[in-house]
Amino acid sequence: QVRLVESGGGLVQAGGSLRLSCAASRRHYAMGWFRQAPGQEREFVAAITWGGSTNYADSVKGRFTISRTYASMTTYLQMNSLKPEDTAVYYCVAGPEMGRQAADFGHWGQGTQVTVSS
Repeated sequence: QVRLVESGGGLVQAGGSLRLSCAASRRHYAMGWFRQAPGQEREFVAAITWGGSTNYADSVKGRFTISRTYASMTTYLQMNSLKPEDTAVYYCVAGPEMGRQAADFGHWGQGTQVTVSS
């Protein structure tokens, strides 16, 4: 079975930064992040392929950066200039194809909580 384990979530003040990590049990073509705030639908955040192609949600462009370390099978999400509206559970995702929809990624982690205070 494929395993994705997120880490790096926590409580941070608005304007601060966090870096999320996702460790995979195997290499994937595409890895990325979704998030879900209380009472809201899951939302695409960012994704990256082996070739370095990236996609970002409009709400995080210029603030979040996704990267990937292939040797360690780890994907990172550097989150800067955090806002209270970024508060959500962040899920690591992986799959054989690049996409922006939840169905495009077949493997999901259990999530890590990010809370941004005012």
